[in-house]
Amino acid sequence: MIGHRLGNRGLILAFVTLVTAAAAIAAWFAAVEAGSRAAETALDDELQVIASSLESEIERFRYLPAVIGRDGRVVAALVSDDNAAAANRYLEEVRTDSGADELYVMTPDGLTVAASNHAEPTSFVGRNYRFRPYFQDAVERGEGRFYAVGVTTGRPGYFLSSAIRLDGRLVGVAVVKIGMERIETAWRNSSIFAALADADGVVFLSGHEPWKYRPLHALEDTALNDIARTRKYDGVELATAEPIFGPGTGLPRDTVIDGSDQNHLLRSARIEPENWRLIGARSMASIYSNALLLAGITALVGMLACSVGFYLHQRRLLIRTKLDEHDRLERRVIERTAELNREIDERRHAEEELRAAQDTLIQTAKLAALGRMSAAIVHEVSQPLSALENTLATAGVLAGRGDATAAGAKMSAARDLAGRIQRTVKHLRAFARKEPGTREPVSLERSIQAAVELTRHRAEQEGVALEVVAAPPATVMANAVRIEQVVLNLIVNALDAVADVENPAVTISVEQGGGNVAIRVADNGPGIPADLVGRIAEPFFTTKQTGEGLGLGLSISRAIIGEFGGSLTFAPGEKGGSVFTVSLPVAAPMREAAE
Repeated sequence: MIGHRLGNRGLILAFVTLVTAAAAIAAWFAAVEAGSRAAETALDDELQVIASSLESEIERFRYLPAVIGRDGRVVAALVSDDNAAAANRYLEEVRTDSGADELYVMTPDGLTVAASNHAEPTSFVGRNYRFRPYFQDAVERGEGRFYAVGVTTGRPGYFLSSAIRLDGRLVGVAVVKIGMERIETAWRNSSIFAALADADGVVFLSGHEPWKYRPLHALEDTALNDIARTRKYDGVELATAEPIFGPGTGLPRDTVIDGSDQNHLLRSARIEPENWRLIGARSMASIYSNALLLAGITALVGMLACSVGFYLHQRRLLIRTKLDEHDRLERRVIERTAELNREIDERRHAEEELRAAQDTLIQTAKLAALGRMSAAIVHEVSQPLSALENTLATAGVLAGRGDATAAGAKMSAARDLAGRIQRTVKHLRAFARKEPGTREPVSLERSIQAAVELTRHRAEQEGVALEVVAAPPATVMANAVRIEQVVLNLIVNALDAVADVENPAVTISVEQGGGNVAIRVADNGPGIPADLVGRIAEPFFTTKQTGEGLGLGLSISRAIIGEFGGSLTFAPGEKGGSVFTVSLPVAAPMREAAE
């Protein structure tokens, strides 16, 4: 029973597939035919527009041969050779004003006596063109027209001619040559392929270069002899040129054009009175694409109908399966959600531990810096304490003598010394306490000044010239104690670097520009070896002797500056030593004021 049902389903599926394929193929052919007819109509319209523009371009110069033939200077040049100079100048001026390619006049036997290009290497003057049909037609019928490649210039053009008569007697022929390059250039930029063939079927204008000077079909000997006699396409071997469409006289409906792998729809139109044939070709790629789309839609609709039938047939089974899958999916979602919650809690706990460890390291680094500066701190406290003891003793002696004025002065001095001690202790206590790292407007001038005060005594003891270059006030959004810690660490490192050099010096400078402020700490020490430059900011890396440091100063300093959106970089000094640069964004109000 089950096998029988499966066999029926297979037959139904095969039948539906066959019908769907047949419908898709029929839709494709119908769409190609409809699209081709619409494209033919559009192509015919475009060919009419091209033909009209071509005729308008020629008609624009139709009057010109007759007009120049009536000019007295032209007639005088035909009657007497002595008057050719005035006619040459006149024809040159008319060429400039009209936009024609060339203008020239010939005697009744075809000899050119005046031309607009008389002063050019390819001058027509002195050349005989009686073999040209436009000359023969002008002599016989009063006017002529002819398209050909110039035998003198090698440039193709359309020739218009008109007979010149004096008292009813033929004295010459005036000719205007029209260049067709502008039309050909416009065709190259057109959305269709366009070509123009003469009455013999030779393409002489084309937007598709491989078609130019090729016959549409094989030429007969009579046509070849006539073309050779009139030198219509001088220099072109038409006898050996491959026909574009092969044998026959008609045009195919569509063809593959040279240089393209796509089929093109072909249409043509006649242009009178020359009996020219204007040919247009448009790619059928869009027609095929639309037909393929319609065939695909047809196939899709058929397959959709088949799918709906199968869906309705198996709906109950699918619903049951989906419900089971839904239950399993819900269980998996609940399990995965619990796992994700555990992972989130673990990561949050790890981040809290990491932040606490980082704060501990920062605090440890501050205390380590204070430890390394213990001598300076002791000096800052012990020196005023000794002075305070002596001052108070002196004040007691003066009070015992009854000299209240002098004793009061000593007491005032003692208060100043006590205030100095208090300021030092207050500053050390503020520096040593654990800061939350919150951001606030920080004056870099004060932070640098506080760090310098803690290191100045050591610098003086070791004979280091500690210089602070004055700079305009700058404010950043950071934490004052942590900025102070970074600057202090850089100054201490600089003092360590110049410990063994002659004339040691450390310079702190501040520069502001481009929305950032930079603190530079430069020394004239030996510098950092090139092979260690990439490691100086690594945690626990140090070049000092064992016990002189943990190698955390630059690593922690870089982390602190990174929290405030800045950077800590290192570069060799121009005159030796090292330069450490702390770059921080300027606080918003100051940036707006600077802008």
